[in-house]
Amino acid sequence: MDSSKKGGRKGGAKKKAVSKTVRAGLQFPVGRIARYLKKGRYAKRVGTGAPVYLAAVMEYLAAEVLELAGNAARDNKKNRIIPRHVLLAVRNDEELGKLLSGVTIAHGGVLPNIHQVLLPKKTAEKATASEPKAPKSPKK
Repeated sequence: MDSSKKGGRKGGAKKKAVSKTVRAGLQFPVGRIARYLKKGRYAKRVGTGAPVYLAAVMEYLAAEVLELAGNAARDNKKNRIIPRHVLLAVRNDEELGKLLSGVTIAHGGVLPNIHQVLLPKKTAEKATASEPKAPKSPKK
């Protein structure tokens, strides 16, 4: 028996390995996520589709947050995304805000908000108050 024909394969050149990430068409590492799922002991067994699906979901969420944070950075005339931009992106988006409601983002600050009671009175009220009243008749 020839040593080059192991594992039941018929001769020929060995095929180049294709990663699970490339097969799935993703950027997030499917193999690494599979390893973490197994190592974390979340279940006795982990199917082959689970890490692919999880990687796809994580990639989508990351892309969504990064896009919104990039828009927030552009609104503030900045080229770099900082934690403040991530916070503004997450808190201003209804669904992401709900998902990350219990999360504190370090160096993110808070949303700009001034309570209505603390704001000055309306300008219409000022205009009526500043109008000259009818002159009083001089005292006799």
